[in-house]
Amino acid sequence: MAAVCQVTGAVPGFGHNISHSHRRTKRRFDPNIQKKTYFVPSLGRKVTLTLSVKGIKVIDARGIESVVADLQKRGVKI
Repeated sequence: MAAVCQVTGAVPGFGHNISHSHRRTKRRFDPNIQKKTYFVPSLGRKVTLTLSVKGIKVIDARGIESVVADLQKRGVKI
């Protein structure tokens, strides 16, 4: 599963692990991605979305109907 939020577009950040001796190795900061299933009354079915925790909060605030409408406008397959 890709570490990308379908609502907010959050993607992994990149940086370095820094050891005690200050050597640097590459590392990846992944967003907190969750798989959530919502029932969308306008579609008459359940929709499974890949969301960051901030994306879940956006759905709680705006409602699943408006978020799904925005996703469809962007052309995201639901």
